[in-house]
Amino acid sequence: MNAKSFSYGILRAVGILIGIFLLLYFLYTIQSVLVYIAVAGVISLIGRPVVIFLRSSLRIPNQLAVIIVLLLVLLIFVGIILVFVPIVIEQTYHLGQIDIEAFKNDINELNTQINAYLGVEEINILESIRQSEFMRSLDMNMIPRFLNSVFGILGATLIAVFSIIFISFFLLKDSKLMLNSILVFANKGEEDKFQRVFNKIKILLSRYFVGLTLQITVLFILYVLLLSIFEVNNPVAIAFICAILNLVPYLGPIFAGILMALFVISSNLGADFQTIILPRVIYVMLGYGIAQLIDNFISQPLIFGASVRSHPLEIFLIILIAGLMFGVVGMVVAIPFYTALKVIAKESLSEYKIVKRLTRDL
Repeated sequence: MNAKSFSYGILRAVGILIGIFLLLYFLYTIQSVLVYIAVAGVISLIGRPVVIFLRSSLRIPNQLAVIIVLLLVLLIFVGIILVFVPIVIEQTYHLGQIDIEAFKNDINELNTQINAYLGVEEINILESIRQSEFMRSLDMNMIPRFLNSVFGILGATLIAVFSIIFISFFLLKDSKLMLNSILVFANKGEEDKFQRVFNKIKILLSRYFVGLTLQITVLFILYVLLLSIFEVNNPVAIAFICAILNLVPYLGPIFAGILMALFVISSNLGADFQTIILPRVIYVMLGYGIAQLIDNFISQPLIFGASVRSHPLEIFLIILIAGLMFGVVGMVVAIPFYTALKVIAKESLSEYKIVKRLTRDL
């Protein structure tokens, strides 16, 4: 190898590294747009079966069917806002009407009852809060900064909703739009292979996200019934939050259970701990446990078995690894990402024994 070829190789390697760096920087800069596309992709995967049903069974034109689906999505989004905004306004009003001294007495009384029931040394909750690092570092300038953040979040949310709906419209309207975008990366003669992989991934992920939506809906209904029976304040909002937390595998249900128990306690603040609060918390947690058993032994096997076609142990290990590497976000996206990788591996690396083993059900 002469000096000229060696220099060319070095320059080419440096150019490739610079190109990769610029590409990664560009992707990092437009990460919001990538999130919009990803969310729109999920909406299109969930809404596509509905569009096909409206088009084939009810003979509705494709464009009108897409508009109907997106209107349903907007109605769900508006419904969520209509559920939460009145609750926030109501709680803000109640906060303004709170008798601080009575509230202190309720907290101290609850603290005394819990300490007496557990047989532990009494701990002054109010004094602990007063001496905490948070209270010592509390800055009143936080309030205007908080309001500015709220308005900033509101503006960003409106932009995000508009962008997602706009992208979703075209993804639902033209089912081949994303496929044609991906095919530009295929080598000549490999278009059919790319199309098979894309269609397989689309079918599996569509089933997965539809199943996930049904899972969250079932949990939401069970939680609403449970909280309504025990007269917990704002059962719809609490049930929705706890159901959404179940999107995070394994950790989500734990946090949802803790949150539900805290809401039960707050709804009965001022009542006797041993005769009212503790029994209600126990009964609600038993009901919550039954709902989770229904989810674990009925809903999840149907979703994972019929959609992603992976063994439960395989799914557990993938979620665990993704959680260790990328945190909560990794746990949420682990299953769809792993499913896509399995389909790609089956088409490209089917000669390997381990690939055959992992993709035998695809």
